Amino acid sequence: MAELAGLASPADPLAWRRVVFALLLAFGLGQIVAAVYMATFRGLSYSRATVHAMALGSVVTCMLMLAVGGSIAAGIGVAAGLTAVRFRTTMRDPRDIIFVFAALGVGFACGTLAHAAAIAGVAVFAFGSVALHLTSYGARRQPDGLLRFVAVSAPPTEEAIARVLAAHCRTFSLVTLRETAQGDAMEHAYQISARSPDERSLVVTSLQRVPGVHNVTLLLQEPTLDL
Repeated sequence: MAELAGLASPADPLAWRRVVFALLLAFGLGQIVAAVYMATFRGLSYSRATVHAMALGSVVTCMLMLAVGGSIAAGIGVAAGLTAVRFRTTMRDPRDIIFVFAALGVGFACGTLAHAAAIAGVAVFAFGSVALHLTSYGARRQPDGLLRFVAVSAPPTEEAIARVLAAHCRTFSLVTLRETAQGDAMEHAYQISARSPDERSLVVTSLQRVPGVHNVTLLLQEPTLDL
């Protein structure tokens, strides 16, 4: 860090080259982190601002580390200045926080001229993120949706319903059963997993053809989406 002490003097080309290289490296590695985030993102809550924060956050942290150098007083001043910053965006996904933190870590490493640690860290982080995404690590099979319908209380109708569900669903389980129409009919609610995405619509249309069954609705639920 001794070379950085001469930044105030424009006559030191070595210090300037190191600073520019550190900032450009932080920006490039921050874009790699952001690119991996975009490639592995799943859901609906995608934010372009979050991607920009990753790419530019590494540059900001690198600049702060270069400015602080080995000065304790400067470090305290930067910390005091950062306390005045309030982030208004709430990140509900812990994965988004990890990617932003990785971009900031790149800036810290480049700012302290630990270039090897920055490059190796981004390489391992990118490899791990892509590997976890491609292998679907941590994913669990969830029901496709909640199937609701009203059916008359009659053995033939119940048998027809069971045949339709068995034909088009991999698994199905009764969640709620409630009386309607003064006990003449029952409102059913099933959690189902269709045999294929095309079978979802067939479940609805097949149930609608069963005599005594009406008001058939299928509420799809996707656990990877953040609505």
